Amino acid sequence: QVQLVESGGGLVQPGGSLKLSCAASGNIASITAMRWYRQAPGKQRELVADISNGGSTNYADSVKGRFAISGDNVKNTVNLQMVSLKPEDTAVYTCNADVLSYTPTDEPIVGRYWGQGTQVTVSS
Repeated sequence: QVQLVESGGGLVQPGGSLKLSCAASGNIASITAMRWYRQAPGKQRELVADISNGGSTNYADSVKGRFAISGDNVKNTVNLQMVSLKPEDTAVYTCNADVLSYTPTDEPIVGRYWGQGTQVTVSS
């Protein structure tokens, strides 16, 4: 029904930058919010940043001032610009989205969908 695909992960040196992108496709009437999570080995999944369809954003304290989330309501995409990366930012980054869809009989469906994740490794 709805698919989310991330891109942009990779290996970067400490202090470097990366931009992650997530594109949603499928049966989408509207998206009310999109988020980036990350999970490092042996750690719990952490909400990194989120953005509403009105443009309001929130960030984890650990990334404030270094990461910036942005979205495009027309293209159904969300980006995460990351600068001044640290080794502790190493994790699998996954996006999710709250999506309103309609069935063929016009019944509304609200669902939360997840991408497959992309690896970010910060290491010298």
